[in-house]
Amino acid sequence: MNGTDHTVLDLAGLKCPLPALRTRKALRGLPPGATLVVLCTDPMAAIDIPNLVREEGARLEAVERNGGDLRFTITAFAMPPHS
Repeated sequence: MNGTDHTVLDLAGLKCPLPALRTRKALRGLPPGATLVVLCTDPMAAIDIPNLVREEGARLEAVERNGGDLRFTITAFAMPPHS
């Protein structure tokens, strides 16, 4: 799961709400400034993941779509705004 400069979370095949829940858990386990790359196939993730990133106070760097595959690049921050 860990690369040299980012963490990859492969959630292909999982359906809502699992991609969002697993992304939240992974983000909360990362140090500030770390990069998380989330790969998924659930079309609802295109809505859920950006909302989750906003809620967690992280930054969505990029969203790429290739057919039914989605790739989100996210930068983690120290604490969610609601903590």
